[in-house]
Amino acid sequence: MVSFDALNKTSALKGPREEIVYLPCIYRNTGIEKPDYLATVDVDPKSPHYCQVIHRLPMPNLKDELHHSGWNACSSCFGDATKRRNRLILPSLISSRIYVVDVGTDLRAPRIHKIVEPVELFWKGNVANPHTSHCLGSGDILISSLGDPSGNGKGGFILLDGETFEVKGNWENGEKVPPLGYDFWYQPRHNVLMSTEWGAPKVLADGFNPADIERGHYGRRINVWDWSTHTYIQAIDLGKGSIPLEIRFLHNPDAAEGFVGCALSGAVHRFYKTEKGDWAAEKVIEVPSKKVQGWLLPDMPGLITDILISLDDRFLYFSNWLHGDIRQYDISNTRKPKLVGQVFLGGSITKGGPVTVVEDKELQCQPEPFVIKGKRVPGGPQMIQLSLDGKRLYVTSSLYSGWDKQFYPDLVKEGSVMLQIDVDTERGGLEVNKNFLVDFGKEPDGPVLAHEIRYPGGDCTSDIWM
Repeated sequence: MVSFDALNKTSALKGPREEIVYLPCIYRNTGIEKPDYLATVDVDPKSPHYCQVIHRLPMPNLKDELHHSGWNACSSCFGDATKRRNRLILPSLISSRIYVVDVGTDLRAPRIHKIVEPVELFWKGNVANPHTSHCLGSGDILISSLGDPSGNGKGGFILLDGETFEVKGNWENGEKVPPLGYDFWYQPRHNVLMSTEWGAPKVLADGFNPADIERGHYGRRINVWDWSTHTYIQAIDLGKGSIPLEIRFLHNPDAAEGFVGCALSGAVHRFYKTEKGDWAAEKVIEVPSKKVQGWLLPDMPGLITDILISLDDRFLYFSNWLHGDIRQYDISNTRKPKLVGQVFLGGSITKGGPVTVVEDKELQCQPEPFVIKGKRVPGGPQMIQLSLDGKRLYVTSSLYSGWDKQFYPDLVKEGSVMLQIDVDTERGGLEVNKNFLVDFGKEPDGPVLAHEIRYPGGDCTSDIWM
């Protein structure tokens, strides 16, 4: 385990190479009546178990929809000798349970430490559908939610005690709460927390209906909170149908800027603090939609679903789940990101599939299907995680079981994969490691949908430097 002394930002870049990773694996919507589980995967090339699942921790309930995860302690606790990164927080997007997993006793064989039942969130916070968790410098754990217990949208938060993992109540103060929630990031040096919006849980639970955008059931705002008073102070509107998902500040805690990826509009916006002291956003990247036949709509967005920034704040990465590519941008000039790497890993527009592209502003022809170790990979690139030194980008292909089933039925039948991309950190550039494949279609209980990737010692998307 990387200690907090090792995980200040400078030395994190020189930290040890990752040897294992944790991934939540989801059976909801697959037709297999088994619980979701946390997989431990060996990613050490020197190990005899390289690219293998070496442990599975099943949850005690069905249809939780494990999704994202966070830590009981991270770099926000830097310098506090009483804190140890030994509990992984696993919120369940659909059941609203929160599992606290002990990874300190045996790093390679996690075990359940505590279960926070949904009723605790409902009664003590009037929230449901927990999503992102981040530890706080105070020792508590802050978790964002998508909705209320009735399935309506509500962008509230819940606080867990960092020692007992009891629900303490809401983080937010006052009656003003955003209509929708999803991801968040905070930066105390600028007295701010930023949250984003996906959609109303009862609307998105089983699939995507474009009409729900017109009905206002999907997100369009970055929501700005006063960090010290926990009050909602500003909304930055990115446009109807934008659906801003993952939000990342630069890792430099002095930086008053960052980026958010918008799924449906295919845009990345830079957000920043203005001279007046409030916050604003500008579009700095746009992935053009493609005119298509044989798909849900006549225009197919890239669907930017995950985004991250390298620890040195030099590169921005994101995935286009529908178009099928991962992109690398040099953000030395944050106002003018420069595309320096791109690789296609499947998607909805590959040759020989049901979709025909009739107009494309970027590509001359449809990409070839992605094949690795003889396996044609279903789905498209989704969750991404970067090694601390920035040289390896790990990728999984499942977005969320209800949407996987709708957009990539073969992915649900065959299971998802984890891939590794080699990164050129000097000039930029991405290349698939053809020797790396974790095929979750070969799991003992049948094909499963693996989602977010976490390192035991912290990573680019779990840790906030203060």
